[in-house]
Amino acid sequence: MATDTRPQAPNVSVGDYLRKNIREYGLLLALVVIMLLFQFLTDGVLFRPVNITNLVLQNSFIVIMALGMLLIIVAGHIDLSVGSIVAFIGGVAAIMLVRWDWSPVVVVPLCILIGAAMGAAQGYWVAYQKIPSFIVTLAGMLVFRGMTYVILEGRPIGPFPREFQLLSTGFIPDFLSFTDPATSEIKNYVALIAVLALVAFAIYTGMRNRRLNDEHGTENEPFVFFAVQMAIISIVAVFLGYQLATYRGLPNVLVIMAVLIAIYAFVTTRTTIGRRIYALGGNEKAAKLSGINTERLTFYAFVNMGALAALAGMIIAARLNSATPKAGVGFELDVIAACFIGGASASGGVGKITGAVIGAFIMGVMNNGMSIMGIGIDYQQLIKGLVLLAAVYFDVYNKNKAV
Repeated sequence: MATDTRPQAPNVSVGDYLRKNIREYGLLLALVVIMLLFQFLTDGVLFRPVNITNLVLQNSFIVIMALGMLLIIVAGHIDLSVGSIVAFIGGVAAIMLVRWDWSPVVVVPLCILIGAAMGAAQGYWVAYQKIPSFIVTLAGMLVFRGMTYVILEGRPIGPFPREFQLLSTGFIPDFLSFTDPATSEIKNYVALIAVLALVAFAIYTGMRNRRLNDEHGTENEPFVFFAVQMAIISIVAVFLGYQLATYRGLPNVLVIMAVLIAIYAFVTTRTTIGRRIYALGGNEKAAKLSGINTERLTFYAFVNMGALAALAGMIIAARLNSATPKAGVGFELDVIAACFIGGASASGGVGKITGAVIGAFIMGVMNNGMSIMGIGIDYQQLIKGLVLLAAVYFDVYNKNKAV
């Protein structure tokens, strides 16, 4: 009689699993609670379609840079120069587009390459000369900001061609409108269908992963957690998608952001280089002894960060329709805070793409909600600082408790 020789997945109680993954589920719950709180405090303004669109446009560049910053932090480093790279690339793009009259088709990839080169210049000193990343990127922050003032001569440059502005302010056109826009509440069916398709894909992928884990004897989260998590994500996604559909649809930058999130989530969880970055941050000496080229990996992490900061710089410039020397001031703090709030560890080796994205949106919703309420920038900074401190303390507390 044939017997099932497949490895059996370990049984995990709900309580044990919750204690081991409290940060991940707590983040998702915190985002939902913060959104509902500000929806109440702003008398329903937060979830209005136009404000949701503004929320996406205002925070897309933070999310994009958080993807790169997470890899830097996981590798055990930090990058303080991203705000200055944003400003410099915005200035370079402005000169190419406005003064030299170059096509955006040429300017966009060229600026991304320039940003990657700026990241490489810093990565070289960190990876191969072993200078602490804090010092190197602090110097880079000052140097790149100074270079921005030099190339812009202290003055803003704009406006940009319409084709370049679409990078940030454009929307995916609706090809599926079957009703009269004057009488239909839904104005963009592409947005609604796209969100429904993404929700269905997320549920399918989650179920498939659970089945594969069962086949390989890998631990699965209790089904009740999976079901609740999928339900919350589905409800929030469909609601936000419906709101976007009643306005102008999906912003171009939201599509760019979603594609990048999917790519980086895949790289960090399903590829060799992703596992090596976590090994590097967890124990660099052990990673090197196991055959990992830690210097090259660190160098690539900074190159990647420079390229993403360059993309964010162009998105910001396109949204403002102008390049200014003071663009990006303080952005590095918001990006780093998003990663730490999202569960990244200051000691390296720990952090998830989904956590960084949720952390970025927590910061974004707080900024947006407090602005709607008329809270001054001084109190906003105070509140964000306390939230960041609480997130880092929570991480340290859980580590000490686990020891």
